Amino acid sequence: MHTYEATISWSRGDHAFTDNRYSRGHRWSFDGGIEVPASSSPSVVPEPMSIAAAVDPEEAFVAAVSSCHMLTFLWVAGRQGFVVDSYRDKALGIMEKNTEGRVAVTRVTLRPRIVFSGTRQPSADELDHMHHKAHEDCFIANSVKSEIVVEAQ
Repeated sequence: MHTYEATISWSRGDHAFTDNRYSRGHRWSFDGGIEVPASSSPSVVPEPMSIAAAVDPEEAFVAAVSSCHMLTFLWVAGRQGFVVDSYRDKALGIMEKNTEGRVAVTRVTLRPRIVFSGTRQPSADELDHMHHKAHEDCFIANSVKSEIVVEAQ
């Protein structure tokens, strides 16, 4: 068993609260000492109550899915003898009503662009197999019920 902690901090400041116009800006703090400015998405709560420059939970969710897939893919590729020089994913999350009528991130599409080096380059089937294995073994993918699609570039 492993445990993970994040400290989420928000303070009302001088804003009223019951008028629903308070700032959604807050901070995420992690055990390594990094702090990340966070906010609700401006597409959900308009500015100035949201902070566009901050990370919102939906973006963080998409990033977590993508990051986990990448880290697992790198492990799988290395074990199969492939050398990965770079990996870049422009992941996309779709938020809409799910089958229960609730708003949710219903789909995450991963679009990794991977550069391999060396004489051994993966075939299309090998690449597909590595993505499939990475998806099966990704801790985050195993933790969510949203559909996660991989469209290797």
